[in-house]
Amino acid sequence: MTLDAPKLSSPLPATEQAALARALDGSDDVTLFVDGTAHRLDAGARESVLDLLGRLSRGDAVSVASISELLTTSQAAELAGISHTFLRNMTDRGDIPVQYRGTHRRIRSQDIMAWLEGQKNAAPQA
Repeated sequence: MTLDAPKLSSPLPATEQAALARALDGSDDVTLFVDGTAHRLDAGARESVLDLLGRLSRGDAVSVASISELLTTSQAAELAGISHTFLRNMTDRGDIPVQYRGTHRRIRSQDIMAWLEGQKNAAPQA
């Protein structure tokens, strides 16, 4: 399995969404089985996996990316749920750090995640 680029998933079929939603209802336990061996997840990983499964159960498409990887502006915009143009404008203003590879902008996924967290924290105050 390669971890080079964010992994994208299409929405689940309706029957699978319903089955997953039933399995998640009232549960906060996540045990991962790899080759028959059970692995308990720590709180942060558990919350992330439950969030991913919850989104799939609601019919959302999802994207999974490593925090340390460099993303194209299109990938970063998709991860943040914003338009490519809005993201480019934010990098131009310096709101989100950007690195250049030749003429191509690259954005660390951890910078997008930090911006999203800042937006989430600022929302209750607005």
